[in-house]
Amino acid sequence: MLRPAQFFKCLSDETRLAATLLIKQEGELCVCELVTALEDSQPKISRHLAQLRNCEILDDARRGQWVYYAISPALPYWA
Repeated sequence: MLRPAQFFKCLSDETRLAATLLIKQEGELCVCELVTALEDSQPKISRHLAQLRNCEILDDARRGQWVYYAISPALPYWA
């Protein structure tokens, strides 16, 4: 179960927060779209997305060569 402190700690980084807000707005995004939108390197964006997955904020799905990220439907209502 996601704890509030863990949730807010994961979102305390500006890049992770921006990526989460973009994904929430668009429904789902792939790494390549986030790299363009956030104007940052692919390795850095991927590292932040991995942290958001570990915090159970995002879910991922592979389609072909791309991995798409969406807000986890398991997030508690308060999140």
